[in-house]
Amino acid sequence: MFDRTIHVVDGARSPFLKARSGPGPFAASDLATQAGRALLLRQPFLPTDLDDVIHGCAAPTPDETNIGRMVALRLGCGAKVPGWTVMRNCASGMQAIDSAIANILCGRSQLVLAGGVDALSRAPLLYSDAMVRWFAGMMALKTPAAKLRHFLRLRPAALLSPVIGLMKGLTDPVVGLLMGQTAENLAWRFGVSRRQMDEYAVQSHQRALAARAAGHFAEIVPVVDGSGAVYPEDDGVRADASLEGMAKLKPFFDKPYGAVTAANSSQITDGAAWLLLASDAAVRRWNLKTLGRIVDSHWAGLDPAQMGLGPVHASTPLLARNGLALRDVAAWELNEAFAAQVLGCLAAWESDEACRQELGLPEALGALDPERLNVDGGAIALGHPVGASGARIVLHLLHVLRRRGGGRGIASLCIGGGLGGAMLVEATP
Repeated sequence: MFDRTIHVVDGARSPFLKARSGPGPFAASDLATQAGRALLLRQPFLPTDLDDVIHGCAAPTPDETNIGRMVALRLGCGAKVPGWTVMRNCASGMQAIDSAIANILCGRSQLVLAGGVDALSRAPLLYSDAMVRWFAGMMALKTPAAKLRHFLRLRPAALLSPVIGLMKGLTDPVVGLLMGQTAENLAWRFGVSRRQMDEYAVQSHQRALAARAAGHFAEIVPVVDGSGAVYPEDDGVRADASLEGMAKLKPFFDKPYGAVTAANSSQITDGAAWLLLASDAAVRRWNLKTLGRIVDSHWAGLDPAQMGLGPVHASTPLLARNGLALRDVAAWELNEAFAAQVLGCLAAWESDEACRQELGLPEALGALDPERLNVDGGAIALGHPVGASGARIVLHLLHVLRRRGGGRGIASLCIGGGLGGAMLVEATP
């Protein structure tokens, strides 16, 4: 547990917009700026009063290098407020929060804007190495005749087969597996069936729809594109999600034998999320009301081929350090990278063998109450803009706890590369 109180003052996020046939209507910095501006406008302090702006981003475009600083300036924080960017794959937004916590704990900062963003629809197409070498060869030539001969040696396949940046980003560079293939590993290991995955995915959409109807996504601020079109809510939630419809989709990552499909996986999405974190001194100075506090956090490493068990590896030590059992946690936000991954985590906690092998425990930790898990749906329905998701689940968890009467909750996610992150939070009564 932290030795000082880390307050969450407020937070906001953009709608999560599903990637479709091309670049979405917003750059990542646009989404972050609009969500951040709405958040800061309702505060009793000025943007220039912030001590730091920390932003997580897993896939910035070339013209958004150090997007944290870029957005800080666009938000009116001024030249003297530092802004910087962190990257921990799927947990980049949570890492930004943890970095803010570290600065507050050491006394370096009192008031910090932290969050994450990604516009995955704008992930670039890249030239292959062969094509890059061809361009380099062309530039080295001096005469028109030599350049013509070089051009005629070009094979169209080299030009017309670009490297898809998003697919590279979603592939583990050490074990060579797509993230979805690691989910297939968990499905095989724990006997998670295709029907169980699809049932969980349908539930995610149904819960998100119910939450929207009940007004449980108050943290969303509408965004407006350059033509004046307004985007008020997450657009990937499907009212028509059904087992029958999902059963028609073929496996994507392991076509002959797999069960993980696009429908029971998280969506490729654009979105941004922010939290305002403050010390006791900042709360007193500005007379700030708070959503809650961050109690503790934990990061863990594991086998990259079993990446989806990251929440198990990160949350279990967090529980132990704070004297908690699974049943003591009032609400959980477990990022839904894949239905197979979430269900695999639940199965691991219930397995004596897995708890011994993965966690060094003498027996199973137990069952997690499904009525406390992702009660308003998750990334399967809402989307997974990689850099933003870690911040989103922390923010939404605090809102869930507050409307349920308080208590403690855990936000956790698996992270590409074989990592897990978790935060223990407590809502303000």
